[in-house]
Parts: sequence; structure tokens; C-alpha cells
Amino acid sequence: MADPTPMTDSPITTVAPGWAIAALGILGALAVTAAMLDGALAARAGGKPGGTMGGPVRPFGEAARLMRQRRRTTVEADRLLWRLGGAGLLVVAALMVTVVPLGEWTIFDLDVGVMWFNAMDVMVWALVWLTGWGANSAHSLVGGYRFLAHGLGYELPLMFALVAPAIAAETLNVRAVAAAQEGLWFAVWMPVAFLVYLLGVAAFSVWGPFAPAIGTDVSGGARAELSGVDRLVFEAGRYALLAAGAAFAVPMFLGGGAGPLLPGWAWVLVKTVALLAVLVWLRRRLPAFRPDKFMEVGWMLLLPAVLLQDLVVAVIAVWRS
Repeated sequence: MADPTPMTDSPITTVAPGWAIAALGILGALAVTAAMLDGALAARAGGKPGGTMGGPVRPFGEAARLMRQRRRTTVEADRLLWRLGGAGLLVVAALMVTVVPLGEWTIFDLDVGVMWFNAMDVMVWALVWLTGWGANSAHSLVGGYRFLAHGLGYELPLMFALVAPAIAAETLNVRAVAAAQEGLWFAVWMPVAFLVYLLGVAAFSVWGPFAPAIGTDVSGGARAELSGVDRLVFEAGRYALLAAGAAFAVPMFLGGGAGPLLPGWAWVLVKTVALLAVLVWLRRRLPAFRPDKFMEVGWMLLLPAVLLQDLVVAVIAVWRS
């Protein structure tokens, strides 16, 4: 088993704030990669793997269509909050990756980096709900409340899933958590926390089984009245959140930049892309979770399971210290 002693003296360089532009570029590239893979899987599922507008190029065609589409407005909509909700997803995803070390580089080496990420994912609650509420439309409002119901089911298990690596590493610093996995990744001996974390990533990205908030049965739910650039930004935010969640899993559960031959930054990207591909692939492999039913699963099954995982990790951490 890995030595859980935190390696707070591991080499790390906090880069100048200007490098945040490069981080945004990487996040954007990961989001586009996820969209292209999702487009390819959608085309394959529909029996149309080729075609000019099918497969991996489908997201680009859809983006071009939305950029040409006229913005739709609704009667007495709260436009500021409505558009703040849709655009805020991209901002939250960008803030999430500021604490993810790319090999030996990071933008912010916060002592409370784990809590920073958790605080950002909680903001998604408000943003998706605002998107549904601000449009002053019944369908979008129903979608917003569906997301809140899902949030009640996944947020506490996700929070305690993030606690497990922090307990083992005895720190909330993301760089130190990654360094503490020398020899064995936390995902190997914290499988429950890892799986619950991945469920949480899918949930705050309104992805796969957590998509009823934007379901077709309510005409698109929270995004029902979004059109044109507003809808494009909302969808880009969902893919960016998925990419940010996959990137954060690397230092928390997959050993950070540790690996043979390649430099640390390359391993971080390889692991992120691999995990992102799995999350995209799972979209069509799991049934949709009804918000009311998932709340029961979240509180009656996931929460006790991840608390038991935290207890086991705490006992091992105390024993080894």
C-alpha cells in the first residue's frame, strides 16, 4: 500500500496568472474532444457513422447552426439571471481547473484546493436552476427543479468522496494529495469513493443518467428556451464541466502526473482524456435516474457506502501514522 505521508515538498511551480489563458485553451481542447467523441458515438448509435455532418464533426456543424440562429426571448424573462446561469457553467469549469496541477505546474497551489473544487461544483446548483427559472417558462422551471432534486441526492456523497483522498493524504492541498499516491493510486484502494466521485461529475455536468433536467419529456427542461449563442454556451459549459471533473480526478485518485517515460504534464493529459472518454461513453450505457428515485439511492445507499469508505481510510491512515 502506498505511503500516505504527504509529500508537501514535491516540486511544484505556481505559474503567473497569464498562464490561465493556456489552461483555458487546454480545457477548451478537452471539451471539444469530448464533444467530438460524443458525436461519433451518437452517429454510431444511429447507424450513421459517416456523412458530412455526422460523427466527430457533428459538434462543429451544430455550433455553426447555433451561432447563426437568432436568440429567442420569452415574456417577462429575467434576462440577466437567465444568461448568467447558462454562461456561468463555463466560468465554474475554468475555476475548477485552476487548482489542478499539470505535472509540476499549477495556477493556484491552495492549501484548501479540495474544498475549492467542492465549492465550485456547488455553484452549478444555482446556475442550472437560474437557467430554468430566469426564462419564465414552465418547462425550463421544471427542469431546474429536477436538477435541484438530483443535487440533493448526489452532493453529499460527492463531498464525502472528496474527503477520502484528503484523509489519506492528511491535507486538502491537491498537489500533496497527488504526491501521497506514490506507489499506489487512491482509486485502487478507495474504489467506492472513486465511483461516487465519477457519478458526481456526471451529475454536475447534467450528463447521461442525470440528464432528466434537460429531458425531451419537458421540451429540453432547463435549457428549453435557450437558443442561438446562449444555447451553445450552455452546452459548451456542460462539456467543460465534464472535462474539469475528469482532470480533477487525476490528482485525487489516479496518481497525478506519476508514470513511466512521459513527463508529468503528459501523463496528466493522458489520464484525463482516458477518463473523459469513459464518462462520455457511459452516457448511453446507463438509464436515466428519476430525481425522486435517485434521491433515495443517494441517501440510503451511496452516502452510507462512502461514509464507510471514509471510515476505512481513516483507520488505515491512523494505523500507518
